[in-house]
Amino acid sequence: MKIIAMIPARYDSSRFEGKMLADLCGKPVIARTYDAAVATGLFDQVYVVTDHDGIEQAVKANGGQVLRSHKHHETGSDRIAEAVEGIDCDIVVNVQGDEPFVTREPLEKLIGVFSGPDAQRIDLASMVQELKQPELIADPNYVKVVMDHRNFAMYLSRSPIPYLRDKDSGARYYEHVGVYAFRRQSLLDFAKNAPRQNERAEKIECIRYLEYGLHIKMVEAPFVSLEIDTPQDLKAACALFRKLHG
Repeated sequence: MKIIAMIPARYDSSRFEGKMLADLCGKPVIARTYDAAVATGLFDQVYVVTDHDGIEQAVKANGGQVLRSHKHHETGSDRIAEAVEGIDCDIVVNVQGDEPFVTREPLEKLIGVFSGPDAQRIDLASMVQELKQPELIADPNYVKVVMDHRNFAMYLSRSPIPYLRDKDSGARYYEHVGVYAFRRQSLLDFAKNAPRQNERAEKIECIRYLEYGLHIKMVEAPFVSLEIDTPQDLKAACALFRKLHG
């Protein structure tokens, strides 16, 4: 099974423009993420997918591989679907460009489901972590997911789901972690399907797969995530990087 990683990288981030090129302890954020993906040792190839000259130059200066895409895409999945058309592979892992702390263990567990007992049903896989803090459960920036008894996604929302009609129901909340592993054809099919009303309302690309009848296997795994959406996040990322790498 040939497995590749694709890292979509835009320059025009609405919350932190140019963050992919921001300095993270001596290298651009995108270069740190690329290095982390390569260091897992899980992939036959790792590519950054971008529409921006500066990002391309930064990645190539770091010894990385770049695929160019069109400027306007609704989601990161749409962007890498364009790039994967010319690539021979079986599984595509989408690593976010601002995830410089990605490690082997959770990605290995994610990829492993394609060899597991539910493999024939799986169109794509993604990750979840349990949410326990009430303020995070209520926070729309944390996407919640409900799953069936085999951990296939039923729905994702920025609202707290499930709704607690009885406070002592024992319900558990799970945060969706935006790392995906796709079958190549599922990714190509995604890009051909137009976004529908629920995806547009929630601004959650994963909903498109559900609305078109695809099966998303969710994997619960520890994942060190510190997305860089503000200059303050960048400072926190630098502190964490120094702690982890000295």
